[in-house]
Amino acid sequence: MRTDAKVVHLNKAAPERKPSSPAGRLPVALISVRDKAAQQLRQALQSLFDNADDSLFEIADRATSNAEQNAFFEAMRDLRMKRRNIERGFLHQLFESFATLNQYEIGKPPALDSVSADNLSLVQNDELEESVAIDTMVAKVMSRAAQPLGHLTTRMNALISKKLDDKSNPLGPHALCDCFIEACSSLGVGIKVKLIIFKLFEKYVLADLDQLYAEANQTLVAAGILPELQSAPPRRQQRPGMPAGSHASAAPLGQAAHADEGLQEAAFSALHNLLSELRGSSALPARSIPNDAIPISSHDLLRLLSHMQTRAPQTVDDFDLQEQLGSLLNRVSAKSGRSRVVGEIDDDVINLVSMLFEFILDDRSLPDSLKALIGRLQIPLLKVAVLDKTFFSRGSHPARRLLNEIATAAMGWGDQDETQRDSLYQKIEQIVARLLNDFVDDPTIFSELLADFLAFVGDERRRSELLEQRTRDAEEGRAKAEIARQEVEHALNQRLLGKTLPEVVVRLLQEAWSKVLLLTCLKHGTHSPEWQAALDTMDDLVWSVTPHEDEASRARLLELVPSLLKALREGLVSAAFDPFSTGDFFTQLEALHVQTLQRFQQAESTPEKVQPAANPEARPEAPAAAEAAPAMVEVVEQIVLLAPGESRNPEPEISLPDNDEALVQVDNLRVGSWVEFQEDEEHKLRCKLAAVIKPTGKYIFVNRTGMKVLEKTRMGLATEFQRGAIRLLNDTLLFDRALESVIGNLRKLKNT
Repeated sequence: MRTDAKVVHLNKAAPERKPSSPAGRLPVALISVRDKAAQQLRQALQSLFDNADDSLFEIADRATSNAEQNAFFEAMRDLRMKRRNIERGFLHQLFESFATLNQYEIGKPPALDSVSADNLSLVQNDELEESVAIDTMVAKVMSRAAQPLGHLTTRMNALISKKLDDKSNPLGPHALCDCFIEACSSLGVGIKVKLIIFKLFEKYVLADLDQLYAEANQTLVAAGILPELQSAPPRRQQRPGMPAGSHASAAPLGQAAHADEGLQEAAFSALHNLLSELRGSSALPARSIPNDAIPISSHDLLRLLSHMQTRAPQTVDDFDLQEQLGSLLNRVSAKSGRSRVVGEIDDDVINLVSMLFEFILDDRSLPDSLKALIGRLQIPLLKVAVLDKTFFSRGSHPARRLLNEIATAAMGWGDQDETQRDSLYQKIEQIVARLLNDFVDDPTIFSELLADFLAFVGDERRRSELLEQRTRDAEEGRAKAEIARQEVEHALNQRLLGKTLPEVVVRLLQEAWSKVLLLTCLKHGTHSPEWQAALDTMDDLVWSVTPHEDEASRARLLELVPSLLKALREGLVSAAFDPFSTGDFFTQLEALHVQTLQRFQQAESTPEKVQPAANPEARPEAPAAAEAAPAMVEVVEQIVLLAPGESRNPEPEISLPDNDEALVQVDNLRVGSWVEFQEDEEHKLRCKLAAVIKPTGKYIFVNRTGMKVLEKTRMGLATEFQRGAIRLLNDTLLFDRALESVIGNLRKLKNT
């Protein structure tokens, strides 16, 4: 018996599992990255399982009871039996994550597990230990490979339509850990064994991600994707020689970011040094500090900031944080009799946060009405930065993430939206009020608010994605119908234009048979036998009412009429055409055919009734049928079929060369891009490019709820770009952009 059919090659795994997978739509460079990464990860997984037995055996040998030892032996057996399935499952998850990079997905609501007193301890113990272990592994990877991973994410974003960040990157540590957890879901092992397996995954798979990112970046650079991004050379992680399971228990809560704490503090130290070098210059005037001044502690600074926070104004236009803080310090100094000032480190933190908010409040991607809300977060975020200096360098910091998520959600919010009824505005307003009222010195409130806001925007996103998908489907359906109408128009004009035919036949073809042709084109296409049969029926009808004189035509007409009428009737029934109008058409058509046959008979009998040539004025008596000659019409204008409510009078468009800058801007638009249209002097429209309908060349834009708000052609969009009425909105992370801008400005000032 042949067994080779069960062998699944690595590069064919995804297509065989899911034949309809859109992975083939990926750019060639990304396919190369995927396949090389999959090969490396497969080898790393093999190393993991090759060493798993030894690690588990050593731990079982040190077990304190027979039950514990047997549990480890059972785990070894379970792991050996399911090894292949785990490897295949991991690679399948990896291929699936790549396959959806250029594919829209309708969000699924998160599964909500009911939490009761019975299972609360389990959630707090096993799941918490698992979660912390994963967070620790991810943090270690990010501490040493954040830059090359960030460059890889940026390059991938240049190739695909779906927006990625480091967390959603299929090759990022978050995604790879998720793939591994999903692949191991069938393992029936306890938390101790699970943590040991995670340690092995970190040692044999995650440890070499630096090299994987370097090779992936190099592959994309070789393909010409953002070669200007320069990553530091990868550092090979030295694998420890100690047994993998010697420290199997998870780290305490809050220790996940401990591995990169030194790196984060060093990052703030670099910012502090940069500010110190600029202090005393025109960019950053030197502080005027009395000789006897005493720096206040960070704790006292937080108290002053909390006092300011409770009295923060509703608008930030005229609010100067440093001026207000200076006023409070003067009052404190007057009470104590000694000059009190902010310490140098804390002063740098204040300067950095002030610069960040200057950028944020000037950012054109934020709607003006939401800037006022976000601006009120300046004091709470300053307090976070005073408490935790990693705020400036740790992208996963809850306070940073909360600000970024709010800005991202606000991208599509328009100033004309009703703030009192808009759920997003109300949610952001609630978050701001909660921070201003409740945040004193415990930053865990940001984690709570972040989780709550993510759940809120997740629900909104799922609703908007569903409506957006329906919008795309409707537009694609409209495009197909429009193309089909054009095909029907062409077929009708080709057969009728320039001909003189009975008026009833022209009406029947234009009003009734056109619907049959349209339905046939949509269902079967123009290359189908059904389409050709519908055209043949139309040709037969036109021939049957055209004058003919020969006997062969009479014989053909007698043979054709029954089948022609049957085909016409069946076609009109299939198109659900009005039966009363159908009956009227057939009554008139029957009269036409009777008259045609009578003309044949008259032509045969006319030679016997011809009068003598001596009386040329005489004429034969006209038959009764001739007295009711059908109304004839000459088709001189193009037949145009319009959909209900459609007007076929488009505005004339300019014609631009393909290399025109405005057309290049249009062609660089990607699905998912946010833009702002200047409708008039007072009104702006924010919308997202949801789809480009290729058959019609239409660009479809939707608002943040997924509802269609605008439709433009390629040339129409180019015209908008030319007159400056359209502006691309920057959808990268707000805080990261602000920090990058501040650092760039400081470096420029340093070099001037």
